[in-house]
Amino acid sequence: MNIRRLDSRDAPLLEAFLLPRRDSSMFLRSNVRRGGLGHSGQTSQEVYVGAFDHGDIVGVVGHGAGGMLLLQAPESVAELARACVGASQRSVTGVAGPLPQVAQATRALGLKAEDASYNRDEWLYGLDLADLMVPVALSSGVVACRAPLPSERDTLCAWRRAYDIEALGAADTEQTRLRSARFLDQQIADGNAWIAVEHGAPVSLSSFNAVLPDIVQLGGIYTPPELRGRGFAKVAVAASLVAARERGVQRAVLFTSNPSAARAYEALGFLRTGGYAVALFR
Repeated sequence: MNIRRLDSRDAPLLEAFLLPRRDSSMFLRSNVRRGGLGHSGQTSQEVYVGAFDHGDIVGVVGHGAGGMLLLQAPESVAELARACVGASQRSVTGVAGPLPQVAQATRALGLKAEDASYNRDEWLYGLDLADLMVPVALSSGVVACRAPLPSERDTLCAWRRAYDIEALGAADTEQTRLRSARFLDQQIADGNAWIAVEHGAPVSLSSFNAVLPDIVQLGGIYTPPELRGRGFAKVAVAASLVAARERGVQRAVLFTSNPSAARAYEALGFLRTGGYAVALFR
């Protein structure tokens, strides 16, 4: 087995490896599609290291400019993680990927669970959008769903900040506020955010963290505590998936460790397909 840094010539081989594993490879595939594999010397560029066996890629690890390490390496994940960090010369601020791989990579890199600000095993869910079960509240028009309006930005940024604190363990700081706002602003600009609306007021937010022509990954789904338990999140998620289906997307994935959220997703037709792990060391 040969381990080396990937370049643009490896793109077809990498896609051939990741596509059959697309449910747990969304971040890797979308990052490669956005930034490519070329070596330009730019410090902001992601670094990807792959393992090859008889000319085929059998594992890959990517390290982003922000320090996040992304894994899809059924074989040699420890060696790949060390090689990727060595090639990038960056600190590791987080690790994400299939459950057993994250555990192996963090051990190989000497990262300790007690040092993580967030360290959670998640349930990975997938849905073929042809099988989406649209809630009656949406199909009947009782609850509407649409893209956010500029006048709603401050409210939604506050929601995104609350989500990052509640769901991801972020600190309640000015840095979190700015990071959350930037992230949501980009989702809105890309047309990847939707809100459920009742009586003209936003009641729930759904968005895509990663988007590819064939598949989308849901994330940042948030309903204010006082509005929970009324099915608003299901409406927002379903409407965002209907919109994705109209764009030609065939599948959606998400991960969660919240039993209540899992039940809501299952009511839309999502099926559990495996495990996913995210550890953050900010």
